[in-house]
Amino acid sequence: MSFTGKYELQSQENFEPFMKALGLPEEQIEKGKDIKSVSEIVQDGNKFKFTVTTGSKVLQNEFTIGEETEMEMLTGQKVKTIVHLEGNNKLVAELKGLKSVTEIHGDTLTSTLTKGDISYKRISKRI
Repeated sequence: MSFTGKYELQSQENFEPFMKALGLPEEQIEKGKDIKSVSEIVQDGNKFKFTVTTGSKVLQNEFTIGEETEMEMLTGQKVKTIVHLEGNNKLVAELKGLKSVTEIHGDTLTSTLTKGDISYKRISKRI
């Protein structure tokens, strides 16, 4: 299944507790909690380019399945990781104590980030 497309955030769970656990400043959390971000994914075989635009902030990461890459986290920190494809619709990565799982089902993109016992879930729809 192809991940390629633009997806607009529809709902999210545990945004504030998760961002606090990451150490983001309160001001940044308050600004970001009500912004509808847009994620754009371009897939070319095993190569992916993710661009997430939240207000004026743009986070962009590129990777190839199974190869080590450097990715920027929500905090701005850059970490090395390897992204794995499970089945044909799930991308999984470990980023410095943070587990990232991105799944696509039809026109719905679900991203779940887990740090310790706190999970943050984002549900986006293809636009």
